[in-house]
Amino acid sequence: MEARRVAVITGGTKGIGKAIAFRLAQDECDVVLNYHRDEAAAHAALRELEGRPARAALLKADVSVPSEASDLIESTVKTFGRLDILVNNAGPFLIRSLHDTTDDEWRRTLDSNLSSAFYCSRAALQVMRELRGGSIINIGALNVEHSPIGVFEAPAYYIAKSGVIMLTRSLARSEAPWGIRVNAVNPGFIATESYEGYRDEDKAAWARTIPIGRLGAPDDVADAVSFLASERARYVTGTVLHVHGGLWV
Repeated sequence: MEARRVAVITGGTKGIGKAIAFRLAQDECDVVLNYHRDEAAAHAALRELEGRPARAALLKADVSVPSEASDLIESTVKTFGRLDILVNNAGPFLIRSLHDTTDDEWRRTLDSNLSSAFYCSRAALQVMRELRGGSIINIGALNVEHSPIGVFEAPAYYIAKSGVIMLTRSLARSEAPWGIRVNAVNPGFIATESYEGYRDEDKAAWARTIPIGRLGAPDDVADAVSFLASERARYVTGTVLHVHGGLWV
């Protein structure tokens, strides 16, 4: 019997990360839901996965810290015996002009969004190279190929995510001989829990700027990740898949 694939999703207990974890579990992957602080949300997500054929585990780690990112991957292999898919999803959104961004906010934004993807990917490659295969999928952002304009002024975040895209392309080239594919997904306006604090009229106005006519759902991003992680995308590496409803076309 073929071994079940194992996937790690950083920031996998809320929003887009949670949707990705649930979609990969639906694809019959065993999943590791990584989280940093919110114990209640983490255990709630794990309970929602109970009763599914796939196995699931919670692993707490601050993946912006090199040792904790390495421990996350090591613990995954100890728990499930392998690692086939890494989704680098973790990273907080910072709305702040560069003029008003503090040194601490700058470092934290880059470490959480960009350095975390590097640390986790570096650790995962040690395992995937031994398996002669694997898939790394990085979650980017809408504005990484444009200057940070529009509703949210968040240049530090977009600069970090621009680095994630270059990391994706660099790893895609270097790891292809090992059978490892590396791709990215750039979400647009996705209606996660973080949107609950905004007024309905604001969200309606944003939706009107999108050709498809609505905000995205976390499942829209999860379906894209599912494709890139699957055998259907076996000849796809180094690509950036935009999931934004046509906003930047």
